Amino acid sequence: MPVPRLEITYCTQCRWLLRAGWTAQELLTTFPGDLGEVALVPGTGGVFQVRLDDEMLWDRAAEGGFPELSRLKQLVRDRVAPERGLGHSDRRRPS
Repeated sequence: MPVPRLEITYCTQCRWLLRAGWTAQELLTTFPGDLGEVALVPGTGGVFQVRLDDEMLWDRAAEGGFPELSRLKQLVRDRVAPERGLGHSDRRRPS
């Protein structure tokens, strides 16, 4: 079974490399055996997108901001390891 490729496209003009790198590090730490690759892809124009294979998980322009890490972990988990709990990242905030 092929392992998924996660891709984070970030804006170099906005200097979001550190944010993209931190996000990649957190996802690799949480899913060490479930992701085959995490790629950082330089972009421009305020882009910050997270894709898993061909599926867009997060698009800063469409969502109106950056993802909370716990939400992003849930999105990745639901696709690569749906049976896994995420501890405190699974807790829902009160409405």
